[in-house]
Amino acid sequence: MKKWTWSGDRAEFRNGFGVFQVEFHQSMHQHCHGQISVMESQRKSSGEEDSSGERGLLHTWKGYSYSVTPERVLLSRPVLQAALGTRHGVLLVEGGQVYSFGEFPWKQSQVSEVGPLKPVLESALSGQRVVAVAAGSFHSGAVTEDGGVHMWGENSFGQCGLSSLTVVPNPTPVAVLDPDTSPPHTIRVLELACGEQHSLALSAQHEVWAWGSGCQLGLVTTIFPVWKPQKVEHLAGRHVLQVACGAFHSLALVRCQPPQEARRPLPDKCGQCNQLLYTMTDKEDHVIISDGHYCHLGVELLADGEARLGPGRSPPLGLQSSPSEPLLSSHTSASAPGPYPTITDHTDNERGRTVAQNGEVLTTTDSDISAAGTDSDRTVGGVGGAGSQNSPYPDDQAVKEYLKKLSDTSLAEETAKMTIAGASFQPPADSLDLLTSDLIPGVMPVTTSSALNSLVSSCASAVGERVVSTYEALSLKKMINYYYPGVGGVAGVPGGVPGGFPGGRAEERVGLEESMQGKKSCSTGDIREEEDEGLSRRLSLPGLLSQGRYAVRLLSSTSAHRLLSSLTSSYTLMLSPRLMRRASRPRVRAVPLTPVGGLPEAGELLPSLQTEVWSWGRGEEGQLGHGDNLPRLQPLCIKCLSSKEVVLVAAGAHHSLALTAQSQVFSWGSNSSGQLGHMGCPTTIPRLAKLSEGIRVWDVGAGAQHTLLLADGDCYQPILYYSGQQVRDGAQDAPQDQTEGYSYTQQPVLLPFCMNLGYVSAVFAGGQSCVALADRNVMGFIASLHELAAAERKFYCKLSSVKNHVLRPLLDLESLSTALGPASTVLLQSLARGYSRLCHLTGQHSASLTANLRRRREVKSLVMLEHASIFLDTYTEYCCSVGNFLVMGGFQALAKPSLDFFGKCPELLQRLAESSEENIPLSDLLVALFYLPMRHLHEYGRLLLKLGTCFQVSSVDYQKLQDGCSKFEALALHLKRRRKEAEYTYHFWKSFPGKMTDSLRKPRRRLICESSNKALTLQNSGRFSVNWFILFNDALVHAQFSTHHVFPLATLWVEPILEENTGLYGLKVISPEETFTLLACSSMEKAKWLRSINQAVDQAMRGAGQRAEPPISRTASYTFYKDSRLKEATYEGHWLAGKPDGRGMMKWLDGRIYTGTFKNGLEDGFGDYVIPSKTLNLNDHYQGHWKEGKMHGIGTYKYATGEFYEGSFQDNMRHGHGMLRSGTLNSSSPSVFIGQWVHDKKTGYGVFDDITRGEKYMGMWQDDQRQGTGVIVTQFGLYYEGAFNNNKMQGTGVLLSEDNTTYEGEFSEDWTLNGKGVLTMANGDYFEGSFTGEWSSGLKVTGSFFKPNLYDSDGDKGRAVKLGRLAVRPEEKWRAVFEECWMRLGCEAPGQGENQRAWENIAEALTTSRRQHGDSPEMNLSQTHNRTLGSLEFIPQQHVGPVTMEKYDRIRHYLIKACDTPLHPLGRLMETLVAVYRMTYVGVGANRRLLLQAVNEIMSYLARIFQLVRFLFPDLPEEGGAIPEPSSDPQDKKDSNCADTQLESPKPGRVVSSSALLLPVLLPGLYPPLFTLYVLEKEREDDVYWECVLRLNKQPDMALLAFLGVQHKFWPVSVPVLGEKTEVVSSTKDACFASATETLQQISTTFTPSDKLQVIQLTFEEITKEVMSSLEGNFLWSMDDLFPVFLYVVLRARIRNLGSEVSLIEDLMDPCVQHGEHGIMFTTLKACYYQIQHEKTT
Repeated sequence: MKKWTWSGDRAEFRNGFGVFQVEFHQSMHQHCHGQISVMESQRKSSGEEDSSGERGLLHTWKGYSYSVTPERVLLSRPVLQAALGTRHGVLLVEGGQVYSFGEFPWKQSQVSEVGPLKPVLESALSGQRVVAVAAGSFHSGAVTEDGGVHMWGENSFGQCGLSSLTVVPNPTPVAVLDPDTSPPHTIRVLELACGEQHSLALSAQHEVWAWGSGCQLGLVTTIFPVWKPQKVEHLAGRHVLQVACGAFHSLALVRCQPPQEARRPLPDKCGQCNQLLYTMTDKEDHVIISDGHYCHLGVELLADGEARLGPGRSPPLGLQSSPSEPLLSSHTSASAPGPYPTITDHTDNERGRTVAQNGEVLTTTDSDISAAGTDSDRTVGGVGGAGSQNSPYPDDQAVKEYLKKLSDTSLAEETAKMTIAGASFQPPADSLDLLTSDLIPGVMPVTTSSALNSLVSSCASAVGERVVSTYEALSLKKMINYYYPGVGGVAGVPGGVPGGFPGGRAEERVGLEESMQGKKSCSTGDIREEEDEGLSRRLSLPGLLSQGRYAVRLLSSTSAHRLLSSLTSSYTLMLSPRLMRRASRPRVRAVPLTPVGGLPEAGELLPSLQTEVWSWGRGEEGQLGHGDNLPRLQPLCIKCLSSKEVVLVAAGAHHSLALTAQSQVFSWGSNSSGQLGHMGCPTTIPRLAKLSEGIRVWDVGAGAQHTLLLADGDCYQPILYYSGQQVRDGAQDAPQDQTEGYSYTQQPVLLPFCMNLGYVSAVFAGGQSCVALADRNVMGFIASLHELAAAERKFYCKLSSVKNHVLRPLLDLESLSTALGPASTVLLQSLARGYSRLCHLTGQHSASLTANLRRRREVKSLVMLEHASIFLDTYTEYCCSVGNFLVMGGFQALAKPSLDFFGKCPELLQRLAESSEENIPLSDLLVALFYLPMRHLHEYGRLLLKLGTCFQVSSVDYQKLQDGCSKFEALALHLKRRRKEAEYTYHFWKSFPGKMTDSLRKPRRRLICESSNKALTLQNSGRFSVNWFILFNDALVHAQFSTHHVFPLATLWVEPILEENTGLYGLKVISPEETFTLLACSSMEKAKWLRSINQAVDQAMRGAGQRAEPPISRTASYTFYKDSRLKEATYEGHWLAGKPDGRGMMKWLDGRIYTGTFKNGLEDGFGDYVIPSKTLNLNDHYQGHWKEGKMHGIGTYKYATGEFYEGSFQDNMRHGHGMLRSGTLNSSSPSVFIGQWVHDKKTGYGVFDDITRGEKYMGMWQDDQRQGTGVIVTQFGLYYEGAFNNNKMQGTGVLLSEDNTTYEGEFSEDWTLNGKGVLTMANGDYFEGSFTGEWSSGLKVTGSFFKPNLYDSDGDKGRAVKLGRLAVRPEEKWRAVFEECWMRLGCEAPGQGENQRAWENIAEALTTSRRQHGDSPEMNLSQTHNRTLGSLEFIPQQHVGPVTMEKYDRIRHYLIKACDTPLHPLGRLMETLVAVYRMTYVGVGANRRLLLQAVNEIMSYLARIFQLVRFLFPDLPEEGGAIPEPSSDPQDKKDSNCADTQLESPKPGRVVSSSALLLPVLLPGLYPPLFTLYVLEKEREDDVYWECVLRLNKQPDMALLAFLGVQHKFWPVSVPVLGEKTEVVSSTKDACFASATETLQQISTTFTPSDKLQVIQLTFEEITKEVMSSLEGNFLWSMDDLFPVFLYVVLRARIRNLGSEVSLIEDLMDPCVQHGEHGIMFTTLKACYYQIQHEKTT
């Protein structure tokens, strides 16, 4: 109900928020009634005024009297922003244009004054789109869209940033450049702020730049003015959100740094004199902490007598302030005066008074900082009398007379109480500085409060930043008052009123340049209770771990004087460990009630609430908020605002404002006209402006001597409050510093005309003027936006109130953990965290909505629409935590400690819970209170729907609003159901107490239904058995008598049993280890349980049960308890119908872990298996394929012993082809075996490399022993082939040494001859007979010696042994490798299987392998490889039907791709063959005697692979078969031939050969070891050839051509050199036939014989081309002419191992080309090789 009452010169307006008083002058009475009635009527109709459609309407006025009527400024476009100076203003309108009004002395010849109702356009900014404007006292600035800065106005102090100009008439660009970059790049600016002599800019990097004059710049300089913008380095690295400028001070709103950034190590030594800042001494059971260090280097005296502290230096007077709290009050004991110099300011207004370095000192409370008084008479040493002589108020009466001038009577009474009998009251700091220097130089008075603050700060400093800076129940101050009741005076002074006292304001420019940026930057007003936000820092000393409750014993005299003297002289705190232990009892409160770092998912979407306010500049009016009147050269954090969630700062001429997210306004500084909105003292620290309860301020403006507030009233239309000086008609030009004859407010007053302005979106103030921007209510949209923002602000205040008055006190109760128990305590902490997150998000959102009102007023900028998930998730998480606490009986347990705290009549709880019921139980009241935030979801839905009605149904905005409304309404209904479930579950547990209940009761478990009414029974159960089934949201519980079993829902499958004629209503329940049948009493009950279980299963899996049936395949975790193989193992992964199926992980209690695929409950597919070895303390590790729970297929096994096996497995054993590495090169017996395994034993063909003995065995094995034929080569050149038995050389064999000595005969042991044989020497002599003995240690011979006759025929000499007869035949080697490939194709034996099935197996293998590689990030395939695999998965069409040349080409290309990837069976085969071949013939196996076997092995590979290819392509002709020509057209034949000349014979289309088809893919991998064997075999011949090549190549070209007999007509006359023809002379060398020579050299870079033959052919063509160029007409070679020329080319090509190349071509050449053109050319090359070997040079 609204009501106006009149009393004399005042009118009171009563509404739901309190009583508002308005003062009137006599002339106003005659028309007051009329205006009020008009205001009321307009107020009622304001919500319906939709027709005007106007936005951004500007209204301006001065003062606050009822006669004031705002004037409307008419502009063609809506105003977006206004800025006011002392006598001018700047307006930013839509479209980016800027208008100015007021007085413009800087305009010079132009118009110098424009009324506020007729602004003029700043044409110099035309063409620029301005986004922000600012106004200083006598200058202005604008920021353009691209971040550029334009300034104009007064520039005497450099405030416009333009040198050599005293005034700047028009907007002029100012470059903000970063000098640290080269070249300096332009800084993009977001916003400006202007003072009287300086300007600040906030950059896009959120750094501050300053220019102009004065300490308010925050720059490290003494040279003014600063013409160029410079960065404020003290704020570098911090995220600045906003800047504001007063006349001579600056403010910055800074985002708090994350904890990890803020926790920087503090210095332990003085930066100037390098002495320790702290000392800690153990004295018996106490720790003495002292930071009494004083640095004499900290003060620099300036020429004018001012004192300045150097960078990083501490205040010199009184006590050294700590780095963490560097700006504390100054004190000096009379008993220990100390050598501190006094700092005097030689100002006319000052009479040589000593400056108190830190001014007033005070102790603050949570929201309203208590008034403080200075106890000046308690100065020690009897100086009280002297002090009183200097005071303008010698007695209490004078004080009361002064207080009378402040019209707040209650304040006067409160302040008067603070004066102590016999003590004179100290006047404000503006007119007095504690003591005069001429009384006691260098001695400062001691006050109790300041000493306490110093004491705590000292302790805090000593332990760095992890100190408890909070006073809780046993705060330091209370303890000292307890021990010393007489020492309780609170120091401080009332807020000063400049002009009210003689002497004026002191201008002590003491610069404090703090080098620390972290917690070092703080102020004297910071020693206060910061427990609000719960981040209590701990004192980290040995045995000192209290959470903020100090138990302190002060070892000193009982006299207050001696106590303070001891404290201040040594700054010492003694702490008793015994008391500390008592004080460090565990407390419940372990959860911060302000989320550290905010909500991570909100990111940059919402404004930050974790902010700090930093200030710097002049402080004579206390406008810096640090508790003193000193100036600051560097930005300094106002720590008492750090936990207040400041979202906006504003600066008047000499006062400052901070607006919080909780819609409170803190103010400090000059209060000469009541502009602070309160009359509290002192005004040097932030205090709350006095507003009636329920008034929520959301925008502020600060002028010269007034403050303008925009707030929520009793409806959602905003209201205006004014605080400060009244401006009378005709007196607007009065000086601002004179208040005589002016009336002013004592607290903010309501402006009656505010309801006429419409919906005000922003307010601005400056000079004596006020400006409001308002909107008309277009289609109800503006009203709806304001209602949404107002509702969110109100909701946040409500949440904060619950947090501060209920949640925090409850968490602080010492009896809480005892009452709740550990489990519920954790749940309460979780609830507190969830509440805190919700509260923080709401605060951020309210700040976001408020910012939207100030500037955009658009739907698309609503975060709750674009990012609704942040809100939905936060509400869901909070509701869950409340439900969990309720289910566990937490609220019931919380009732008793709550009763102790709130009493039996908890009116506070009832009011906060909005409960009107009487005698409601306290637990129910708490439940209602903590579920209260859920109601706000309906409010969201309602307001979004209301906003939606303002738009066309077809518009995008309407759709967005509808969607948002639906989401919030749906969540509200969902959370309502969740609450009912929690309450139902709680009553269930309450009804069935007992041990089973205690074991089943879990926070997140909710009851769905239960069968206590016999609705469900177990089939085939006993007659007297009791079966109780309880369905929870996570499990089905089967209870029997005293036992119960829990079936997790995620692994539960339920199927209805068809009733048919049985009449039974059954449900089949399947769990991983049990299957049973439940019988319902009726079909309805059966359907109910089936639906309930299925929905519960679906909800347990997906979070929302919406389907009738959950999927049969799902992902879940389960621990087995019955299965003998899996007992107590935990499986996590995919399931199918009760069995592990798909990818998952199984963990056994003994440490075994399997990760991979399952099928029907068993390991099947690819998997990873780890088996711990307890003896070796290492793991066995298998990675590979499984089948039916066993290792089966290809895999790798790393043994704990160090062995490593890679190959095939079957039934958990090595079976098939595989390689085993034993030991390492440094171990005792390193070896490698590669070959065939049968049931974990070496059986079949294999190669064993004994690295220790330097031997390699290549032969047959059985049961891990060498058995059958085989070959051994050693590193010393010995070669043996023959029989082995029982792992020994036993039977017939051949042994060759390096020098060709040969033994052929019987062996009994390794390298032991025993029996008949023949020993042949290298020269041909031989023994024949019986031999015994070991080869290396001497032989016994019984037999005959033969020396062949010199004249014997060659046939008789040929006793050389043919090697390979006793070795394993090539087709017997590596049979297991080929068998595995056939098995992959689906064939039991080579060639026996279906072609179509083979292709399907290939496609399946490729798809499976690709999927496995996709699941394993470490096995990622390249894009090219992926594309290749994708093309191979398709079965090619050419595998059936007659083969033509075109189809043959496709087959060839398919084989190239297939053999290139190891995932294809053919590719796997190729990879394995290359591995075994290299294993055989590399290292010790590189023995020239193995060449023949190596070549035969390759031929065997070709034959067997060709068999595979013909199985896949059955219509491919056999080896040597012909492919029919596609047509008889010779052109086609020519093209066909050209297409395949690179890889095959001259006519590849006619004959099919395995070498032509497969060598191109096989030989590149085998080439290195094979060619090495050729080089070893041809070493002697190649050496002879190479020696001759080197000799002959010494000759010049013409001499060599003549020597070789090349006919003259073939000699080149001229040769091209660098593109020019050069004549060949006698000295020319390496020039003739150079192109042919280079071509022939490429023979060493090719692999296959066909490629090498192609090189030879190209060489002949190059020779012919060069000869043809010199000869005319047609020319045909004859061999006699060609051979010498080709011989010359071969010599000049200098091919080192030409003999090896020739032999390789000869051995592996396709037989079909031996007699063709290629064959002839190869024969020519071969002839050249032999010719060169036997060439004689003269």
